[in-house]
Amino acid sequence: MSSAVLVARSSSWSRALINISPYTFSAVGIAIAIGVSVLGAAWGIYITGSSLIGAAIKAPRITSKNLISVIFCEAVAIYGVIVAIILQTKLESVSASQIYAPESLRAGYAIFASGIIVGFANLVCGLCVGIIGSSCALSDAQNSSLFVKILVIEIFGSALGLFGVIVGIIMSAQASWPAKTG
Repeated sequence: MSSAVLVARSSSWSRALINISPYTFSAVGIAIAIGVSVLGAAWGIYITGSSLIGAAIKAPRITSKNLISVIFCEAVAIYGVIVAIILQTKLESVSASQIYAPESLRAGYAIFASGIIVGFANLVCGLCVGIIGSSCALSDAQNSSLFVKILVIEIFGSALGLFGVIVGIIMSAQASWPAKTG
C-alpha cells in the first residue's frame, strides 16, 4: 500500500472515532463491564459446577462446602454490576455545542476504557476461579485435607477481579464532563 492510502485510512479512522458520540462510547463501556463480567462468572460457575457434581458422586460430603467456589464465581458478576453502576453515575448531560468538546471525548473514552478493563479482568477472574474451584472439588473428593489449601489459592485468583475493579475506578476518575453553558 502506498503511504497516501495509509494516511487516508488512518485519517478516516481518527475522524470516525472523533465523530462518534462520547455517550455511545460510555454506553458501550458500561455494557462491556457488566456483560463480560457476567460472562466470566457464568463460565466459572459452569467449570466449577460440572466438576463439583461429578466429584460429589464419589464423595457426597463435598457438595455443601465446595459451594464456596460457586459463590466466588458469582462475586465476579457482582463486581461488574457495581462498576456499571459507578460508571453510570459518571454520565452527565452537556449542551449540544459541547458534545464533541475535548473534555466530553476524554470522559467518554475514560468510561469506555474503564468498562473494557473491568469486563475483561472479570472474565479472566471468572475463568481462574472456575478452574481453581474445579480443582478444589476434585482434590477434596480425593483428600479432604487439601480443601483449605486450594481455597487459599482460589482467594488469590479472586483478587484478580478486585484489581480490575480498582483500576477501572481509577480510570473512571478521569471522566469529567464540561460544565453546561446556557
